[in-house]
Amino acid sequence: MSPSAAKNLQDAGLQDTPAPVSPSQTLSRGIQALEILAAAERPLTIAELAAALGVHRSVAYRILRTLEDHSLLVRDDAGRVQPGPGLAVLARGVSRNLQTAALPELTQLANTLNMTAFVAVWDHQDCVTLVTVEPRHSAATLAQHPGTRHPVNVGAPGIAIQSTMSEAEWGMLAPGLPYRPEAADARALGYAASHDEVIAGLSSLAAPIHVPGGRPAAIAVVYIRREQDQAAVGGALAESAARIESQLA
Repeated sequence: MSPSAAKNLQDAGLQDTPAPVSPSQTLSRGIQALEILAAAERPLTIAELAAALGVHRSVAYRILRTLEDHSLLVRDDAGRVQPGPGLAVLARGVSRNLQTAALPELTQLANTLNMTAFVAVWDHQDCVTLVTVEPRHSAATLAQHPGTRHPVNVGAPGIAIQSTMSEAEWGMLAPGLPYRPEAADARALGYAASHDEVIAGLSSLAAPIHVPGGRPAAIAVVYIRREQDQAAVGGALAESAARIESQLA
């Protein structure tokens, strides 16, 4: 079809040709597509993903083809798309030293305390779970998947991160984000506690991890609230955080 004929069809409303987009917008949409797929509870059709992105199906298809070429997503036999193994390769390099130093400590905490243990990092306005370990011998386990995020000023991990700095320092690094008064208590105790904040019925304890040259992180456990020696668990977290810091130094 000639360019003029295509234009006539488009003008007549018989052809829906998406407008060209800049490379930066295409990149942004590709990243957004990965975020949508990562958050989805099931594989999505191209039509569903295009609707979530707010773009024409042909635009979504071009984005998906590029991501598929890099194994960042895969399609099943029905053509539905889901995150691909290439994402695991990329995730492996995120805070590699912190993950390596934390994994033995998380394993020890999870199996000793019979709680899910994880490391959370500060990402803009959120805390993001970097790596997690569930107890080996537990009939009922609380899942805390890598990539899970919640507001940084909600929950024990965020309070622990805030405890590494003063309110003024926090205000400079995170303008507009409230500084929790519990951070001062966490600084004195060496750990932070929260109950029913991120998810109703769940409790969390966390200790800060100072990362040389980077933003502070937190090592934490999550559990269903029950009779628990909070000081003992908090102390164990603080000791693990200190050992991780020694590996990072």
